Amino acid sequence: MRSKNSGLATIREIDPLLSEPVGEKKVGCLTCPRHCTLREGGSGYCRTRVNQGGKIYSLIYGRVALLAVSPIEKKPLFHFYPGSLWLSLGSYGCNFRCPGCQNWELAHADVASVAGREKFISPGELVSMAQRKGCRGISWTYNEPTLWLEYALDGARLARKEGLLTNFVTNGYITKEGLDLMGPFLDSFRMDLKGFSREAYQALAGIKDFTPVLQAAERAKRKWGTHVEIITNVIPTINDSEDELQKIASWIRDTLGCDTPWHVTRFYPHYHLSHLPPTPVGILEKGRQIGFEAGLRFVYLGNVPGHTGENTYCPTCQKLLIRRHIFEISENHSQNGRCPWCNTPLPGKF
Repeated sequence: MRSKNSGLATIREIDPLLSEPVGEKKVGCLTCPRHCTLREGGSGYCRTRVNQGGKIYSLIYGRVALLAVSPIEKKPLFHFYPGSLWLSLGSYGCNFRCPGCQNWELAHADVASVAGREKFISPGELVSMAQRKGCRGISWTYNEPTLWLEYALDGARLARKEGLLTNFVTNGYITKEGLDLMGPFLDSFRMDLKGFSREAYQALAGIKDFTPVLQAAERAKRKWGTHVEIITNVIPTINDSEDELQKIASWIRDTLGCDTPWHVTRFYPHYHLSHLPPTPVGILEKGRQIGFEAGLRFVYLGNVPGHTGENTYCPTCQKLLIRRHIFEISENHSQNGRCPWCNTPLPGKF
C-alpha cells in the first residue's frame, strides 16, 4: 500500500480489498458495514478515511493519541494470560457515536481538526516498545481499532514474528473482508455486545442492524481461532431488561459456546448519558444469574470493585481459582490451565 505526506501526517492507502468504485470520482469503503460512499476529497462517517484521486487513504496511520502499559484484565480479558501486561494504544475516530462513550474525546474527534496532537509511532517502533516494557502483546483499544486496520495489520505481522500476541478491543462492527485481513494475525478479540435489539443498537450505536456484530464474533472464533470474550455494559432503561440479557446469554451459548466468558459491567453516568443513574448492582447480579441459567460457565461482573463476580471459579467443583480486585490479581490457584483440585481444564490461555 502506498503512503504519502499530507500536512502534518503521513497517510496510507487502504487495502484494495476494502474499497470499490461506485461512480465518477466516488469510491465505496468496505472496512465497516456502513459502506460509506466517499466523494473526491470527502471522508466517511468515521472521518478517518478520505478519497483522494479515486483511492481511499487512512488519515490515522500510526497516529497514536493515547499509549499506556496496562494489564489484560483492563480490557477486560479474564481467560487470556491473566496478569500479563499489554502495550495499549488508540487513535482517533469511531464508526459508532455512543452517547455514553468513555473515550469520546478520541472516538468522536474530527480527525482533521486534531492533527498534530498525537505522536507518530511506526509499527517497528511499536513492537520494540512492547518488548522493552516487558509486554505479552499489543492491544489496539481506546478508539475503534477497525479504523486503523492498516496500521494494526502491519504491527500485528511484526509482532507475530517477534513472538508477541495481539488484541482488539472492539465494537465488532467490521466487514468480513476487514476481519479476514486481520484474522491470521489476531490472537484475542474482546467485543462489545451492546444489546440484542434494534432499539438498543439504534440508541447506543446509531445502527438498526447489528447482525454484522454477531457475525464478526462468530467468524473471529470459528474461522480464525481467535480467543473471544464478550462484554455488555448494562445501561438503565436502554439494555437492562431481563429479556435483553437473556437473548444475549442465549446467543453466546448457542453461537460461541458455553465456555465463552461474558462480562456484565456497571454503567456510570458519562457524556450525553449523564442524566442516567449508575446501574444498580442487583440488576448486574440478575444478569449474571441469567447467564449461568442459560448454561454459560463463566459470567463476570465488572466495575463493582470487591464483588465476588470478579473472580474465576472452577465450573465443576466451584473452588476459587483466581481472585481479582479491579485490575489486579491477588490469588491465582490455576495450574497449567487446570483446576488443581479436580483437574477441570479452563478454556482460554492460562
